Amino acid sequence: MEAKERGNLAEVAREARVAENTIRRGMRELAEGDAYKEGERIRKEGGGRKPLVEQDATLLADLEGLLQSKGDPMSLVQWTNKSLSHLVKALSAQGHSIKKSALAELLHKQHFSLHANKKTIEGKQHPDRNAQFEHINKKCEEFKNKGNPAISVDCKKRELLGNFKNNGREWQAKGDDTCVNAYNFASLADGKAIPYGIYDLVQKTGFVNVGIDHETAEFAVESIRRWWQQVGMHLYPDKKELLITSDGGSSNGSRNHLWKKKLQELANEEQLSITVAHYPPATSKWNKIEHHLFSFISINWRATPLTSLEVVIRLISSTTDDNGLTVTAVKDSNIYPTGIKVTEKEMKDLNIAHDSFHGDWNYTIKPQPR
Repeated sequence: MEAKERGNLAEVAREARVAENTIRRGMRELAEGDAYKEGERIRKEGGGRKPLVEQDATLLADLEGLLQSKGDPMSLVQWTNKSLSHLVKALSAQGHSIKKSALAELLHKQHFSLHANKKTIEGKQHPDRNAQFEHINKKCEEFKNKGNPAISVDCKKRELLGNFKNNGREWQAKGDDTCVNAYNFASLADGKAIPYGIYDLVQKTGFVNVGIDHETAEFAVESIRRWWQQVGMHLYPDKKELLITSDGGSSNGSRNHLWKKKLQELANEEQLSITVAHYPPATSKWNKIEHHLFSFISINWRATPLTSLEVVIRLISSTTDDNGLTVTAVKDSNIYPTGIKVTEKEMKDLNIAHDSFHGDWNYTIKPQPR
């Protein structure tokens, strides 16, 4: 081979990023008439590197074994972290040689993909779960048809006030990053915000009472009182019946005696007949307020540090949706002590009527005789 031809061969090999011997072999096949016609295979049957699963007969079986949890379920020694690096090391310990890129390709071919945990398990279903849903829907329709108010209530997650990270992402100009504290320690906070929400199922509007102390039954009922006095009684003049749908636990729980005692006080003050329908256990995500109010508040303040109570109230008040949702937010500076006990006598004195169907979940508190 002449020097000029060798030089051209080396240059082609560099440009194509292949070995010179590969080019020589191709030239030889062309000269011997082994080239394929246009539209047919470029490479002969059986040409090229063999797939890893053919080179290593036990690779696939060992990989599938690693992707299954190992050991005693109560033990900490299990294959719980299935990252590519961990899998490559584990396969290497079993005598297999594979790179992360090749392993990723193999996993995709075997129909594996990255998955996050999904919140779908609600716990053990109560046998009357669906019947209670039907009961709540029926009550809501009854109140709406009479023009009476029906509300969904709940307390949103407590938020620390300060320059802390808030989940979510927002578009910003390059270099305009919002810098926040590295740690969300309560000791670094300037207080806390506890948003208790009321969603009007008839008017499709929201009201949020933002507290600064504790989430108690007294705080929950005070939030409802503020909604009624500032909004409800003006939207529903001369109406003396109110329906409240709520979760079955926490500050407005079906077993919370202080919740019922404070509702009795509200009923007496406003001369309201208050009907309550609780969602069954493990169904809090079905509460209307979660999807019609709280979700839009979270969207509205995403990626925005909640630096003060005023910022929280402003962001909640500016919340809306495509259907014209409006929200009113107010500040509640009251102190709500915990550990308040309700005596048996106070419970017996309540003017409460329990429904024939699950009276523990469904009841009406009427004003006590004056």
